[in-house]
Amino acid sequence: MDTGNNLQVDRRGRVLLLTLSDPANRNALSPVLYRAGIETVRQAGEDPSVGAIVLTGAGGTFCSGGNLRRLHRNRTQPRTVQQESIALFHAWIQAFQTCPKPIIAAVEGYAAGAGFALALACDLHVAARDARYMMAYVKVGLSPDGGGSYWLSRGLTLQLATEILLGGQPVEATRLRDWGLINRLCEPGRAVQEALVWAEQLAAGPVHAMKRIKRLIGAARDGSLADHLARESEAFLDGLYQPECAEGIAAFLEKRAPDFIGARRTQDANSGKKV
Repeated sequence: MDTGNNLQVDRRGRVLLLTLSDPANRNALSPVLYRAGIETVRQAGEDPSVGAIVLTGAGGTFCSGGNLRRLHRNRTQPRTVQQESIALFHAWIQAFQTCPKPIIAAVEGYAAGAGFALALACDLHVAARDARYMMAYVKVGLSPDGGGSYWLSRGLTLQLATEILLGGQPVEATRLRDWGLINRLCEPGRAVQEALVWAEQLAAGPVHAMKRIKRLIGAARDGSLADHLARESEAFLDGLYQPECAEGIAAFLEKRAPDFIGARRTQDANSGKKV
C-alpha cells in the first residue's frame, strides 16, 4: 500500500514491511514522511497481528538523509520551521524506541546522514556487503540529528565515532559489521529477503516478552546497576505468570517447538484482539 507520503506499507504475514519510496531523490526524508512514519509505527506497535517490522529503501538505496534543497529553502524561513521538522524526525526515532515490536533495518546502497541515523535507531540491522554509510553533516557545516552522534558514541570507541562524524567519509558495511553496528551481512540485493526471514522468526516468538526485553535494553543506558536489577526483577515476574511463559516452559519440558501465537490467542481471547 502506498500511503502517498513516500512510505510504502506492505504486510507479509505477521511482518510489516516499510519502504522509503522516493527513488528519484534517493529516498530523501521529509516532514510528510515523518508524520506517516510516526503513525505507521505507532499503529503497528498496537496491532497484535503485527509481530515485527522491516524498514528498507526503494531503488537500491536505503536513504540519502535530509533533502539539502529543502534545507537551503528553510534557511530563508524562521528558525521554528526547521525546528519543527527536526522535532518530527526525532519523534519518529523515539517511536522506533518505544515500539514494542522488533524493527529490522534492511540496507542496500547508501545510508547517509539522517538515513544512517535511521538505520542505527532500528533494533537490528541487515546490510548488503557493498552497502556504504556516511555521516557527512560536517561537509555542509552541520552537526548530526536523529541520534546519529548518540548511537555512534555508544556503539563505538570515542576515536571511531569521531572519525566518522568529523571526517564525513563513507564507511563500508563490512567495517561496521566488524565494529558490531551491523548484525548480518548478505549478498547485494538480498537485504530485504534476509530481513524478512529474520522478522518472520521473531514475529512467531513471545511478543510480550520481547516488549519487556526492548524496554530493559533501552533503560540499561541510564541509571545504576541496582536500578536496572530492580527493573529486571519486575519484568521477570510480570512474564512468569503469563501464558507465553507457560507455553515456553511446557514446550521445553515436552521437547517440542513452542506455539507462542497459540498462547497469545489464549491471553488475548477475552480482550477481543486479533492475533
